[in-house]
Amino acid sequence: MLSVIFLEWAVSIVLLVNNVNSLPASQLDTSGQPVVDLGYSKYQGIRLDSGVNQYLGMRYASPPVGNLRFRAPAEPLTTTSLQNATAFQPICLSISTKLPSRTQAEDCLFINVWGPASATADSNLPVWVYIQGGGYISNSNANYNGSTVVQNSGQNIVFVNFNYRVGAWGFLASEKVRSNGNLNAGLLDERFALQWVQKYISEFGGDPEHVVIHGASAGAGSVALHLTAYGGRDDGLFVGGIGESVFFPTQPQVSELEWQFERYANATGCSGTTDQLQCLRSKDTIVLQAANIPSPYPGSNSAPNFYWTPTIDGDFIQDYPYRLIEQGKFVKVPIIFGDDTDEGSIFAVNASSPADVATFMQNNYPHLTTADTDAINKEYPLVSPLPKHAAYFPSASAAYGEATFTCPGNFITHTFANALSGSKVWNYRYNVLQANNVASGLGVPHTFESPAIFGLGYANNNILSSYATYNAEIIPIVMSYWISFVRELTPNRYKDGSAPHWESFGHGKDGGRRILLQTNGTVMEKIPADQRRRCAFWKGLAVTMEQ
Repeated sequence: MLSVIFLEWAVSIVLLVNNVNSLPASQLDTSGQPVVDLGYSKYQGIRLDSGVNQYLGMRYASPPVGNLRFRAPAEPLTTTSLQNATAFQPICLSISTKLPSRTQAEDCLFINVWGPASATADSNLPVWVYIQGGGYISNSNANYNGSTVVQNSGQNIVFVNFNYRVGAWGFLASEKVRSNGNLNAGLLDERFALQWVQKYISEFGGDPEHVVIHGASAGAGSVALHLTAYGGRDDGLFVGGIGESVFFPTQPQVSELEWQFERYANATGCSGTTDQLQCLRSKDTIVLQAANIPSPYPGSNSAPNFYWTPTIDGDFIQDYPYRLIEQGKFVKVPIIFGDDTDEGSIFAVNASSPADVATFMQNNYPHLTTADTDAINKEYPLVSPLPKHAAYFPSASAAYGEATFTCPGNFITHTFANALSGSKVWNYRYNVLQANNVASGLGVPHTFESPAIFGLGYANNNILSSYATYNAEIIPIVMSYWISFVRELTPNRYKDGSAPHWESFGHGKDGGRRILLQTNGTVMEKIPADQRRRCAFWKGLAVTMEQ
């Protein structure tokens, strides 16, 4: 009986792949509703009361199933009937998600667009493309609604977000994948979405020659990887970038990940077969997803926070990102990069001793030696305790937060500022306090600025309590800075009237100015000398940690 149920479910998935969103035109009431013709498909969206056209769940690539697994994305299939673009479609399968699921699927390469209802193909409006985060193991910032930022821009921008493959589906690495597929398929999905924007965004009123990419966490890491892609080759896909809590995890060579491929093949019943990759492509989605789970790196005690990550493929990622940036192999465009005061608080273990801190860091960065972790403990000694946490939790939180998020962002900002003579580069620290975060010992956690960027009710609804009340003042300040940068490549031109001038980062001995974003107290500040020193320490360990 169970096998029959699974067979029926599998058939339904096949039908979903072939027919998702498909509705005959005669069944749709198109009165007053927008329709866009993309050549390969026509999509009907919704005209919102705010004067924004909303198109949800459009295909930007073919379903990456069957023989298209572990390959670069392919062009979307042509349809003849009018497609319904009025609801979000499934996001890509996250690590450890059990199937069946109503919200996640292997068929997941969908894109969403918001633009002014008054816009035409000749409007040439600035375009904001958001790359969601999730540590490359999930689509964790999926389906943020862009209607508020379009409306608050005075109907002067077009907003785009999309899904991309993650976990084993997007980042399975082996020479076997290289020879009969594509490494870093998830990043290639992102690149394909950016190319889709170049081809089609004018149909929504956008200007393909004025695209700003913005990402949070792994999305910000993706922004950095697109800035350095193909050795810093400028393919004309964007004119500016925003990195919100940029994420730099381990990004090993392919040879260092063969064990991961073999472990995955073994868990799916494909180990020892003549063609393991073809075996994987022949398996049911349920079988492959059951193996899409984390496990410790060889020699480690527990699974890392982020198990599947990009690999140095020699093409899209030609070297360790730190090296590429240091060598100036990046697209020279204006940027905003920044972070939150307590980046590591939601990731760190509840460490009770320096040994716990050392083990935690080695589990996430397995090439760290005992000498390295001794040095880390020296840099992050015992400090004042935090509520509801063990004595060395603040040390573990600070070490992981600065190593993985803050210092990479500062390094990118410094390097870009020097390359652009100190102009067109901005940095921030987000320090908006919410009572329950403070009471829980989390401080100002990772990407806590997202609700202020996108507006109340449109991002991270579970953490919005203070933004509706005592932190409401920060929303127009942050949102307007972001909108201004998208429109004019400066956060100041269209800033909120109550917001201060956001000074550029500077360079040389004058470098290191950032804005401190906080409720009723946004001001400029210098990056403290002690953080600069610690970031120099992490830079010395950068390649060791990226392996």
